[in-house]
Amino acid sequence: MKIVKTLVLASTLLSFISCKGSPHETPIDEVVPQLAVVDSKPVAPVKPATIQIALLLDTSGSMQGLIDQTKTQLWNLVNKMTYAHCNEVQAHIEIALYEYGNSALPEQEDYLRQIVPFSTDLDQISKELFALDINGGDEYCGAVISHATESLEWRNGKHDLKMIFIAGNESFLQGHTSIDAVMGAAAQKDITVNTIFCGDAQTGISLKWKNGATLGKGEYTVINHNQQTHYVSTPYDDQILQLNTRLNDTYVAYGAQGASKSVQQVANDAELESVSVTANVTRSVVKSKSVYKNAEWDLIDAADDVEMLEDLIIANKKTLAPELKDKSVAEIKEITLAKKSERAQIQKRILKLNEQREAYMKTQNTGANELENAMVNAVKRKAAALNYTWE
Repeated sequence: MKIVKTLVLASTLLSFISCKGSPHETPIDEVVPQLAVVDSKPVAPVKPATIQIALLLDTSGSMQGLIDQTKTQLWNLVNKMTYAHCNEVQAHIEIALYEYGNSALPEQEDYLRQIVPFSTDLDQISKELFALDINGGDEYCGAVISHATESLEWRNGKHDLKMIFIAGNESFLQGHTSIDAVMGAAAQKDITVNTIFCGDAQTGISLKWKNGATLGKGEYTVINHNQQTHYVSTPYDDQILQLNTRLNDTYVAYGAQGASKSVQQVANDAELESVSVTANVTRSVVKSKSVYKNAEWDLIDAADDVEMLEDLIIANKKTLAPELKDKSVAEIKEITLAKKSERAQIQKRILKLNEQREAYMKTQNTGANELENAMVNAVKRKAAALNYTWE
């Protein structure tokens, strides 16, 4: 530990007597400074808080609209979460995904499935959302909440925000799992359970969705799950999408999954854009922020740790693209760092255009996306008690 030695001028007490000019008086110019050693410990960096969102989706036969909304509004949700700061440090974001109420799932497993555990791999989450199918079944809300509570790796930092959002439209009390016991277990882990009923408010109340939110210390919201997502086209969309194409070209895949992950990244862009160009614009914006990292398969993101870059290249040289395999480690490192700089410039331009895009959208009279707003507002209200700000 580094010790900082600081000179401190020791205070000197002068003797005072009543007689002027006393021989016991010490002249000021004879005071000798003394040295004191002060140990100063380096200040530890503030550990970022984490926002954990477990999204539990009813995939029974009537829920296609809910799935369609989630596919596109996921990126708006993540984009808005990137503005969350705690103790002036940007919060991390982790998302887990469940489906329940689908007859294609085993009855002995309560018709539920953990699709993705807590993850920062947004491409994987998006891929899984587009792969979901609906099928009529029994919706056991208590069982899926219990599984998420007990099986997911919840954090325990004092500023970490832990939230479950469950969306559906049948009785909240279906199944054999005690709702009271489930909510008690969630409370023990400081997990907030929010309910989103797909239908009208009074029906949701009669089917105990509001009661579920009350027990879970969360919020009860109703949405029209068949409502089309509202999209706002802006004069900046085409430029952002063109830059997104260039952004994809800066990725340098490595490792066993590198090639497939790179292909999936581009496929996710195309799949989302086939539903909504605007949603893909939002995805492009998210890809320009620190929340979108792929260090496990992309050399550019892995290059954040420059000291480890050469070892990483040496260990994975055989898995690189053909045009890189014959180059030396030094050449590959040079290409990687050049692409890293190029990416930073592209991301900077996208974010600048997005500032103009968001300013434009504020001038347009558009409807609200109920699913996205329900989640964002619930997170913000809960986060306020933990000193979060939105910058």
